[in-house]
Amino acid sequence: MAKQILIIDDEQMIVESVSYNLKQEGYEVLTALDGETGLELAQTKDIDLILLDLMLPGMNGMEICKIIRQGSSVPIIMLTAKEGEIDRVLGLELGADDYVTKPFSMRELLARIKTVLKRTASTGSGMLDTPKVIKTGDLQIDLLGHDVTVKGQSISLSSKEYELLRIMASHPGQVLSREQLLNLVWGNDFYGDSRTVDVHIRWLREKVEMDPGEPEYILTVRGVGYKFRK
Repeated sequence: MAKQILIIDDEQMIVESVSYNLKQEGYEVLTALDGETGLELAQTKDIDLILLDLMLPGMNGMEICKIIRQGSSVPIIMLTAKEGEIDRVLGLELGADDYVTKPFSMRELLARIKTVLKRTASTGSGMLDTPKVIKTGDLQIDLLGHDVTVKGQSISLSSKEYELLRIMASHPGQVLSREQLLNLVWGNDFYGDSRTVDVHIRWLREKVEMDPGEPEYILTVRGVGYKFRK
């Protein structure tokens, strides 16, 4: 049975070109020129892989990817025109499986698609198969309910504290620089500096660590940033 690929991109020429080449390779193709339509197709159709443009008008690719990842592990390849966005796109905040920077060659894109489909074939994809709870030691994070507990006791976190914890806990053992965390949680248009991250990490440790001075979960990597205990 042919794999079905969804293209979400507002550039008509790119959509038509990619769609044509995918069909030549034997794929079935659905297309959307805006984020809202693309999200609806992603949630209602049996999609095997999504090509998702990052810079969409209205609902952008970041927002769409976040929503899809709440209930699906369908492979997503981001299409981005900004080299500087790659760290944010690839496997961090968005949960994308891969990225391709515009302008791209069709041969490269097809190769990336085949690689991602092959890599995910053994684990499969689909709705409601992603983890809903992260549990490490006495710390538990309910990703759907946005609830954090330590030893069964609910902990009150600010939105920024929760996002920091969620991002790090979703990628245990992965070192994230202060700049990456600043971009992921506060966004590119935030005019503060990396000390903002340090302050929030300190507040977060005071709430979730038994001994903030000797943290068990949120570890400092000197000269680089932070990581969550693996």
